[in-house]
Amino acid sequence: MNIDKYALKAESSFTTFEFISEGPKGLIPKIVQFQKTNRAGVYNLAFGDKSSETGRIDDLIVSDNDDSEKVLATVIGALYAFFDKHPYVFVYATGSTNARTRLYRIGITHFYHQMSEDFNLYGQIGDKFYEFELNKDYAGFLVQRKFL
Repeated sequence: MNIDKYALKAESSFTTFEFISEGPKGLIPKIVQFQKTNRAGVYNLAFGDKSSETGRIDDLIVSDNDDSEKVLATVIGALYAFFDKHPYVFVYATGSTNARTRLYRIGITHFYHQMSEDFNLYGQIGDKFYEFELNKDYAGFLVQRKFL
């Protein structure tokens, strides 16, 4: 994807990425983490500000640094890098609140045409997943890298 994004720093397993958001509220450290779940081959995408106290993800804080598109593009960049090292898995994502889940849907919609070339995208309704459709509400999202 040729979209402006922040530089990512990854640890060796390519499951944890960090970057710095730059905006009117200053420099805000962010973390994108792909966490194993209890379902084989499925990872959870966790994302948020890096807590200055614990060094862990705070996914409830609203940093509002006026760079949401660039931040989302950076998270998608982490997704590409993760799948480069872990190509045969699924990634599940949902927001920590309904409002954040809605923001994720809006972000996926914004980058849909680029993402749909490389990923199979699914939306969660109840306990089931369906092929992602634009302008439809979902409780969560499942992503799989397409194989060429």
